[in-house]
Amino acid sequence: MGNWGIGELGNWGIGELKYARFEKLPCWQDARKLPKMVFELIRQKELSKDFCLKDQIWRAAGSVMDNIAEGFDDGSTNEFVRFLGYAQRSTSEIQSQLYFALDCGYISRDQFESVYEAATECRKQVKGFRRYLHPMVLNDQ
Repeated sequence: MGNWGIGELGNWGIGELKYARFEKLPCWQDARKLPKMVFELIRQKELSKDFCLKDQIWRAAGSVMDNIAEGFDDGSTNEFVRFLGYAQRSTSEIQSQLYFALDCGYISRDQFESVYEAATECRKQVKGFRRYLHPMVLNDQ
């Protein structure tokens, strides 16, 4: 199921998961890597000229970590699960935009695979955390 810091002390918790800050969540830590990787891509000459694609992939990369943080700060398990869903979908959006960049010749296959794999790993973390939290949402209703 993954290590989400069971037993960690904090102010906000779900079941046995306790975190004082969203920055401690492993899924947020993984998500934080995505904007830097995407930034390296969009700095490249050809991709930097495609303002629509550059903006869309950049916003999606930031959206992953932002949605995790927003859901965490709501304090409701149900809302947290919902925002984790948004974060999960944003990782898929990054991957879709990577295909666009690859097909247009803006990025190399190696660059594509590196960022695609990072997005995949982040999505796995978020999806696993959502799966862990989902039974608690059902119990809250």
